[in-house]
Amino acid sequence: MGKTTAMAFHLDLETIELDPDGEVLRIWFNRPESRNAHNQQMVQEVGDLFSALNSQSEFRVAVLGGRGKSFCAGADRKETLSDPTNDLEARYLGQLGRRAARAIEDCEVVTIARVHGHAIGGGCCFATSCDFRISAADALFYVPEVELGVPLPWGATPRLIHEIGAARARQMIVTSERVDGTKAAEWGLVHEVVDSESDLDSAVDRWTERILALPSMSVQMSKYQMRGYSQLSRMGDLSEFDGDASARAIKTSDAQARFGNFG
Repeated sequence: MGKTTAMAFHLDLETIELDPDGEVLRIWFNRPESRNAHNQQMVQEVGDLFSALNSQSEFRVAVLGGRGKSFCAGADRKETLSDPTNDLEARYLGQLGRRAARAIEDCEVVTIARVHGHAIGGGCCFATSCDFRISAADALFYVPEVELGVPLPWGATPRLIHEIGAARARQMIVTSERVDGTKAAEWGLVHEVVDSESDLDSAVDRWTERILALPSMSVQMSKYQMRGYSQLSRMGDLSEFDGDASARAIKTSDAQARFGNFG
């Protein structure tokens, strides 16, 4: 596939690199020095980018990956943020992750996560928000929030239940179990597992080529159908309060102590 597509939109992205490749847009988390740990800027950019893609009909597939040694190693614990100006801003910022994950999930184009190294916390949420996930065998899927003394945010709990079933989601979330790529494939968390990162690109190319070989309208309408039927799982969805729950939990003594010593 030749890299000839000129993007019809422009975003000022600091933490994400875009690589248009014909009808495929390759999207790279680009903070390799921190294993692509997500800061507030990255989370904001993910939401903005995947929302903007909805108006870009030249792209049929978006591949989300990470530069360097990992897909995304979770929150950047070295980030220092200024205090919000008021409670409304604090609540808005507390919902950035949920909005970003939902933007990926609701994106009009087919999305594929290319996972290697770490997919921890928010990184795992980003991956599971994609339509398809291709993983290296030694990749690590891990949501450590309960272990850290806070509930899993970003609407990830209903999403994991929907993707892998309540029993496995409960095991992964409540016990903070670490899941490698091989086990993730067994659980249905990923669609294909390959031996190593060196095999990822060829596997992702096979998936993109298969999708591009199918009629574009029937693919998109099938995605619409899948999304429409999945709305049933959102009935009674309380994930909009995830940010509030996390903000309350992070103030507990357990969370303060565990976050301070984690890693």
